[in-house]
Amino acid sequence: MKRFVWLIPAMFLFCLTAKAQDTPAWEAGGGYSYLYSNLGNSSFGLQGGGGSIQENLNSWFGGRAEVFAYHGVEAGTNVSAVTATYGPVFSYRKIDRFTPWAHVGLGVIHGSQGYLGISSSEFKFGLTTGGGVDFQLTDRVAVRAQADYLMSQFLGLRQDNLTFSGGIVFRFGHR
Repeated sequence: MKRFVWLIPAMFLFCLTAKAQDTPAWEAGGGYSYLYSNLGNSSFGLQGGGGSIQENLNSWFGGRAEVFAYHGVEAGTNVSAVTATYGPVFSYRKIDRFTPWAHVGLGVIHGSQGYLGISSSEFKFGLTTGGGVDFQLTDRVAVRAQADYLMSQFLGLRQDNLTFSGGIVFRFGHR
């Protein structure tokens, strides 16, 4: 994680020079997501999906709210997890056909009974950081590929998780 801490400020500085053309005012997206949970000794995977809504304040900076829900089996028990986060997005819009971006989100993660061995459903603090790229299909539609680090803390222990998502994004308005 420490190796990637420089990515957010680097992306921020890189985006300062981005032009203001062809920037949508709003973006709404959704699709499939995979959660590789607790990268330590007892790793497992959950499948699900989710969506996001983003307001772009200018060509390189905006705010995004995301919600993802996951379900699967851990140690023979059906479990689920739901994440809800909000935070800044830094985009680089100098290339016509695709837009790379980085983001940080703060929020909550809800684990069902049995998730990571917890005895009852709980809400805990969640932090996501990562990025992705939107591949433009038309002026109003793009395909998104995204990878994130998700930090959670259940049973007094920190879990380092990864999420991989793909879906479609609809763009509205112009800045």
